[in-house]
Amino acid sequence: MADETAFSPDYTASRSRFRAAALAAGWDWTAHGLGCNGPDGDPLTVDVARIGPERPTHVVVVSSGLHGIEGFFGAAVQVGLLEGALATWRPPEGVAVLMLHALNPYGFAHLRRVNENNVDLNRNFLLDGEPYAGAPARYRTLDPLLNPTSPPGGLEFFLLRAGWAIARHGMPALKDAVAGGQYDFPLGVFYGGDVPQATVALLRDHLPGWLGPAARRVLHVDFHTGLGAPATYKLLVDHPAGSPGHTALARAFGDAVQPWQNTGVSYAIRGGMGTWCKARFPRIDYDVLAAEFGTVSILRVIQGLRAENRAHHHCRPDDPARQAAKLALREVFAPSDASWRRTAVGRGAAIVRTALEVAAARG
Repeated sequence: MADETAFSPDYTASRSRFRAAALAAGWDWTAHGLGCNGPDGDPLTVDVARIGPERPTHVVVVSSGLHGIEGFFGAAVQVGLLEGALATWRPPEGVAVLMLHALNPYGFAHLRRVNENNVDLNRNFLLDGEPYAGAPARYRTLDPLLNPTSPPGGLEFFLLRAGWAIARHGMPALKDAVAGGQYDFPLGVFYGGDVPQATVALLRDHLPGWLGPAARRVLHVDFHTGLGAPATYKLLVDHPAGSPGHTALARAFGDAVQPWQNTGVSYAIRGGMGTWCKARFPRIDYDVLAAEFGTVSILRVIQGLRAENRAHHHCRPDDPARQAAKLALREVFAPSDASWRRTAVGRGAAIVRTALEVAAARG
């Protein structure tokens, strides 16, 4: 059922529903702990469901929750498909499907976009030899605005100050400076870490086996929220505009396909999972489509991230302001509006169905 009923109220409920739906549909299921715990102290896991032969030539991967709290939406697409269109579906010969639920279970469970080390995982997939160091010059300038070192309180006029920065530097330059990834401010937003995180190690160790030794083509849909107009989406890919790879994906998925670059809703990033996967599997035609679904304005997204990050680091765990900031961030990345949820989940499911059709055609 690809509609608003596919959403779960929290990580634990989403994981239970994903497991039950995968097993009921006859998929293989495994769970992998990352050494982190939920608010109640229970171990958190990345749950993996797979269907298809051990040696497929074509694989469709569907992942959720790389950015923690964004998993409310991505997991809803997965659950909606497993409980609905894929409940009795069987892949054609040579095709396998892999679903990865909650790549950042800590962020999902604790209502954070980052993991337990404050790391933005989609900035942590640096290539071999690439240093976990550096920050854009403008990020350093904006650090006092982005990352206050005191508990929230009083009038700060963040939106007014951010608007002034946009007027001075332009939105594309600020997106690149703020959201592209930084490695020098460990308590700041969009921090990429100083070492590879457990999620990176999990994919490094297990993804080759999940794909199988004969895989030649992988279409990997990774669900995100927070960029663009409400309930609309872009499919961000690691191909230059107009290149054969970009053109082929646009032919299959439509005009929503857009290169990662500092135009439109997108921005260039360091340490992205898509670039890492392409480099990790040089013998496979591997494409990650980051499915970015819009929720609220980019300024409100940054405001929500700033407020939650500040409250998380500088408020007591039992401070009502801390929980309020986290609930507000959930509304930013997983709006409770039924119309948004119904439209977004339906469109997300359609993206996956297109990926399955492309894999089945094996063109």
